[in-house]
This record gives sequence, structure tokens and C-alpha cells, in this order.
Amino acid sequence: MAHPQTRPFIFDTEFDADGGVVHPGAWKAPKRSFLPAEVDALVAQARLEAREQALSEVEHVRAMALSHIAQSTAQAMTMLKSVAQAHREQSADLAMAAARAIGGAALARFPNAPLRAALEMLAQEIDASPRLVMRGSGLDEMARAQIEQACADSGFTGVVAFRDEPGMAPSAFQLEWADGRAEHDPQGSADRVAEALTAALAAEAGHGETLSADRSEF
Repeated sequence: MAHPQTRPFIFDTEFDADGGVVHPGAWKAPKRSFLPAEVDALVAQARLEAREQALSEVEHVRAMALSHIAQSTAQAMTMLKSVAQAHREQSADLAMAAARAIGGAALARFPNAPLRAALEMLAQEIDASPRLVMRGSGLDEMARAQIEQACADSGFTGVVAFRDEPGMAPSAFQLEWADGRAEHDPQGSADRVAEALTAALAAEAGHGETLSADRSEF
């Protein structure tokens, strides 16, 4: 069984032969009475120490509160960024759906409008060509007459040759002349717009990719 170590009493006061104190001991009796001025000084010191401790605790609490506020703000900003990105993506999807619906209705009502626009843009390029090849689907007599009229309205005076391509989508076409070629595919155009929109949204989210086109289309 272990016993606690005890410090034996040490009487360290030294006396000379006549009984005089040569070296006083280190022990001093605790003070049991204080003067009013000493009491006031002790109270003031205690108050100062209490105030410093209270201020230290307040500073610690303030630092913890600021840290909590900073963490909460960072989390809120992350959530707001996600919400804003989701809102942009949903708005883009809604806009694309509306554009497809409007574009489909417009093409159903004016199926030759894209071709007329292409002929107007290409008027100077095809003007000197003696022959223009038109590829598309559903090229019946009425459609061919309308296309020939559109070519004439654009100033083309050469021969228009038609090539029926049943696999092509409605309102899609390909134009070929002596030194050039142009094509239009509504679905392909819609897909490219969707890809560009997706890339723009991805860029805002911080991981966008650069798109590159390998050919010109209407």
C-alpha cells in the first residue's frame, strides 16, 4: 500500500550562542487582519481581475459567434448558388421548350421561310452560278414551284435541279452550286442552340467547355 509523501517540519531559523537570530526562517504566519486601505486595494485588484476575466470570456464568446456566423453564411451562399443555378437551368429548359413549340408552329405554317431567308443571304454567291441543286423531302409539284419562285425572287436566273431525299426532316434542305454548299436542319439547329446554352450555364457554374464549329449552317 502506497503512503502519501509527507514533508517533515523544518525549523530553519538560526540562532547564535547568545540566542540572537542569525538567519530567520522562511515561514511566515498568514495575515489575519487588514487595514481598510489594504482591504480597498484587495477589492480593487479583485474587481480588476474579474473584469479582465469577464472581458476575456466575452471576447471568446464573440469570436465563437463570428465563426458560427461565417460558417452559416458560407453554407447559405453555397445553397443560394445552387438554387440560382437550378433556377437558371430550369428557366433555360422552359425557354427552349417554348422556342421549339413556337418554331415548330412557325415552320408548319411557313415551311419555305428558312429557304427564302437562305436564298436572300446567298443571293450574291449563287447569282453567277448556272445551276442550283435543291435537296429536300416532300418535293411535290407545288413545293417545287414555290421554291423556283423563291429563287427567282432572290435574283437567281439559272436552272434549279431538285433531288428528293425522303430521309431528310421536313423544312430541312441542302443547296449546292458551282463553288459552294449550304444546308439547314431545324433539329440540328435546335440541338446546337441547346448545346451552346448548356455550355453557357456550365461556364457560369465554373466548369464550362469551349465549343467549336466545323462547318457553317443556317
